[in-house]
Amino acid sequence: MGTSQVTATEAAEPILSVENLTASFLVDGVWKPVVRDVSFSVAPGETVAIVGESGSGKSVTSLSIMRLLQSDSSRIEGTIMLGGRDLLSLPEHEMRKVRGNDVSMIFQEPMTSLNPLFTIGDQISEALLCHNDMSAADAKAETIRLLEKVRIPSAASRFDEYPHRFSGGMRQRVMIAMALASKPKLLIADEPTTALDVTIQGQILDLIKMLQEEEGTSVLFITHDMGVVAEIADRTVVMYRGEQVETGATADIFHRGQHPYTRALLSAVPVLGSMQSYERPLRFPVVNAATGESDTPAEMPDTVAREKPVLQVKNLTKRFDIHSGLFGKLRGRVHAVENVSFDLFAGETLSLVGESGCGKSTTGRAIMRLIEPQSGSVIVDGRDVLSLGKRDMREMRKSVQMIFQDPFASLNPRMTVGQAIAEPYLEHRMGTAREAKEIVADMLHKVGLTPDMASRYPHEFSGGQRQRICIARALALQPKVIVADESVSALDVSIKAQVINLMLDLQQSLNLSFLFISHDMAVVERVSHRVAVMYLGEIVEIGPRAAVFGNPQHDYTKKLMAAVPVPDPDRRREKRADANDELKSPIRAVDYLVKPREYRAVSPGHLVAV
Repeated sequence: MGTSQVTATEAAEPILSVENLTASFLVDGVWKPVVRDVSFSVAPGETVAIVGESGSGKSVTSLSIMRLLQSDSSRIEGTIMLGGRDLLSLPEHEMRKVRGNDVSMIFQEPMTSLNPLFTIGDQISEALLCHNDMSAADAKAETIRLLEKVRIPSAASRFDEYPHRFSGGMRQRVMIAMALASKPKLLIADEPTTALDVTIQGQILDLIKMLQEEEGTSVLFITHDMGVVAEIADRTVVMYRGEQVETGATADIFHRGQHPYTRALLSAVPVLGSMQSYERPLRFPVVNAATGESDTPAEMPDTVAREKPVLQVKNLTKRFDIHSGLFGKLRGRVHAVENVSFDLFAGETLSLVGESGCGKSTTGRAIMRLIEPQSGSVIVDGRDVLSLGKRDMREMRKSVQMIFQDPFASLNPRMTVGQAIAEPYLEHRMGTAREAKEIVADMLHKVGLTPDMASRYPHEFSGGQRQRICIARALALQPKVIVADESVSALDVSIKAQVINLMLDLQQSLNLSFLFISHDMAVVERVSHRVAVMYLGEIVEIGPRAAVFGNPQHDYTKKLMAAVPVPDPDRRREKRADANDELKSPIRAVDYLVKPREYRAVSPGHLVAV
């Protein structure tokens, strides 16, 4: 934004003005403040970012503005002015008119924000019909237009589909369409791109920029990703433990940040291209949030033994049938994984990267036989996993374990974490209950937790701690291979750094092999020995990390790398040239014949599809 624009923005009457906001919760009969004396404003057409880690008070601040905190157990003090009205003094029926009309909110977790009993089209239409005088037909037409605007492919045909039929990225785009339905003056975006692919994230950031230009919408953007902040925010508010520790123009925050916590956040951001002088994975710097000081992380020692792979995948294929009509006639197939082949060696990290729907997670699940592939072979310890019976499969799963994307969903809320970690050990009859207790204590210690935490339940831990527990559970069986499926994608930057450092340390001490499934190219560059890029179910480029990142050959690899947010506010007005590319579908006709894929060698071990 130019100087004249900034001056005009600062001079204009703010859309939102928050002064001395304090939010408290009733805990054991005592009011406990979790947000203290926060003040900021958002001018017309301006983007203000609130940044900080989980527990810093970002989301509570946004929920306080929307007055969505539970009234009997929360208390909001201060002043929140929106368009000249104090929101804290409005009666509830007036506040309902404000929500969705003057101010809209995009929530972090779209699946819990969408009603599973109603179609996508009905839910967006409802927002239009509530706040506008229009017919159902007009609402449907506008809904389809909004879905197209947020780049839902085949929008008209997906109007009547339910949320569970959409991927995470698609559901988030539906939430954005719903928030934009009534053209609000202020859009509050609470971590709207946290778990999204880099390309989808880039498209959504560009979409928000475009909406600001077209509609003059103001945005309050809540995130922990400093790369996103640099790309989208005019001004930034840094929060730490419920308090506002630094506020200023985004460029000033990045180049001249004063508070130690601000510097700690900035140093934890992985920067694409920063690994060019390193041959092997590199630990993240460990930053002290109180002082802002960080260590200089050493390159990980190379322990990869390339004599014989611990995991060999050859021509793995998985397709899902699509049935429709009254009699469920076969209409087509989703070619989720098509002729995927790779080797994984002892002590090595091979990363599978690509967008949602490219087949990464399906590949991981097919290797574990959590889903049954149509064809191919998966060799572990000289045995083909796909031909094993039930008893042999149980034995195989000692060697190959999986860490899932959502640690809370993969832990039983009724079991203590000690029981959760001990369960696979006892199920496989690897020892007695007393030995299991010792294993639990040892695993918790290995992942940076304390043995006394074994008696707690999953809800008593933070997201990062729950992910550590899932790693401990996977390690309990002493596996050779761990399939890590988006295991750090939704974590804060500093927690993500801690978990990845933990995985690298465990790899070094236990000689583990990781199949690291991710869409975060900057993290992949830091942790990988080799990288495989997947697109529409196929590997289109594979090779050593330095070769793929230093000399990308496939157009899709280049597109993924170009979409990574750069933590440099000077580049934030740049638009991506490929933002309007059509999203291709992996759905094929029943009689579709797959052409054999050929590869050319770029350099030793670096292959690209032709």
